Amino acid sequence: MIDLKDVLALSSILFSFGIAGVILHRRNLVRLLMCVELILLAVNINFVAFSNSLGDISGQVFVFFILTIAAAESAVGLALIITIYREFKTVDLDKLTELKE
Repeated sequence: MIDLKDVLALSSILFSFGIAGVILHRRNLVRLLMCVELILLAVNINFVAFSNSLGDISGQVFVFFILTIAAAESAVGLALIITIYREFKTVDLDKLTELKE
């Protein structure tokens, strides 16, 4: 049986990687979206772990709503990235000066 503190440690590591990635990789949109997904994954792991330890299913139901929103966010984000790449031939945010107006 996996202990709750082990799951919380894994979740905090994933959350830290996600936050560090958002801070360090602000220039690349694809990496930024991946780091946001890591943060959402860490939150989902917390919800499932606490739901399991408390014997309440509401946390696991909430995870399905978060996964639905994360899937929609990924689809819209990828569509935006593809559109930006087709228009400007790059996904580097520093090179996209026309969007700053």
